[in-house]
Amino acid sequence: MSAHREEILINVTPREVRAAVVENGVLQELLIERASRRGLAGNIYKGRVSRVLPGMQAAFIDIGLERTGFLHAADLRAAGDGNEQRPIHKLLREGEELLVQVLKEPLGSKGARLTTYLTIPSRYLVLVPYGDNVGISARIEDEAERDRLREVVESCRGEAAEGYIVRTAAEGVSLEALHADMLFLQRLWEQLLAQSRDLPAGQLLHEDLPLEIRVVRDLVSAGIERVRVDSAGSCERVQDFARRFMPELAPLIELYSGRRPILDLYGIEDEIQRALQRKVPLKSGGYVVFDQTEAMTTVDVNTGGYVGHRNLEETIFRTNLEAAVAIARQLRLRNLGGIIIIDFIDMEEAQHREQVLNALRNALATDSARTQITQVSPLGLVEMTRKRTRESLEHILCEPCGTCGGSGFVKTAETVCYEIFREILRQHRQFDFTELVVLAHQDVVEMLLDEESTSVAELEELTGKPVRLQAEAMYAPDRFDVVLV
Repeated sequence: MSAHREEILINVTPREVRAAVVENGVLQELLIERASRRGLAGNIYKGRVSRVLPGMQAAFIDIGLERTGFLHAADLRAAGDGNEQRPIHKLLREGEELLVQVLKEPLGSKGARLTTYLTIPSRYLVLVPYGDNVGISARIEDEAERDRLREVVESCRGEAAEGYIVRTAAEGVSLEALHADMLFLQRLWEQLLAQSRDLPAGQLLHEDLPLEIRVVRDLVSAGIERVRVDSAGSCERVQDFARRFMPELAPLIELYSGRRPILDLYGIEDEIQRALQRKVPLKSGGYVVFDQTEAMTTVDVNTGGYVGHRNLEETIFRTNLEAAVAIARQLRLRNLGGIIIIDFIDMEEAQHREQVLNALRNALATDSARTQITQVSPLGLVEMTRKRTRESLEHILCEPCGTCGGSGFVKTAETVCYEIFREILRQHRQFDFTELVVLAHQDVVEMLLDEESTSVAELEELTGKPVRLQAEAMYAPDRFDVVLV
């Protein structure tokens, strides 16, 4: 049995898909996509310039969303080389139409960050339609393999004008597979160009694959032991995608039909709840506190009641070492990005400080989001950045609490509805009953009767039992009970 076991569990419901990356039985990463709010990163739109801001060297672009997108001059593909430094009002005018891609999701009150440097990913390659170079993923470290891949891609593209980026998954892949990937991307781009000519501005031109297929395309690597999907229809679609684009991995994809909900395996549901809490306990008795604000995330390490070693310096060192690994995992799990300030407990010995920093670097090495430890400040704070491309787990699952005036978070009614649906399915698999009564906050009951009424009807059909809803005035917004009658 190998020392390192990695698998992906995919939970599919009509309105929400969740994918969990598990290493040696421990949850490392969670991706969530809701039908009501599919991610926008990677989407290509035909946009219209609504306003040019010469002072900021930027423009607002209408792409048909609630808020206009933001295009900085640095992300504007100017006509010809050397034009990037020209003032933006010389390059763009109001009312002009152009193709743009979402670089970063709308976050908080900010609109989507846009670019005109379009990229279209496939399994092994990323097409850069307006580029002319071949780039190789930095994670492919073997120089001979980097040279081989560059030669293969250069020879396959011939005189083609497009550029390509070779993805990490291409390591060791045959010329035939890379060429097939390239042909697929070229056909797709030609199709998109043709469609864009007739498309009105403010319309979506191209969006990425649904989460369950995207996860397999982007995250399944040689180290993955298996991918389990709990929906027969989705499992078939994922297997079909794998058979066409990555046949060697198709046998790893299997349907999960166990009685326990798939994300109850390895205690993942409990782990998700813990990832929404500020305080993360460490096995040693110490703990780590996460505080997320608009500008940055701060992480504070404390010993708690931990006095397990001979002296205080040793105790602090051991706590910091354990915290470094826990912090790296939590940043990935909570999907915290931007500026992150870590306040480790002060250590006297320089050697200990260096070892803790190395432990943090090593733990961050497997993170798919780019991270960079910039420096240790004069106050002993570790300053780092993590690339932010989508909303954090807290922002997806929660909303500011109306009771405390925004100083905390409470789960949205939508999140509670989905938790209720999962609890009903769990009870249905394990117990016999004649009727289900759901006790919940008024807002949740109203959503179940309105936007989610179809889902409730589907659950009644699936269980063969009626579901009765009852609003409880004394319940907090995120509290509910499912009672079997």
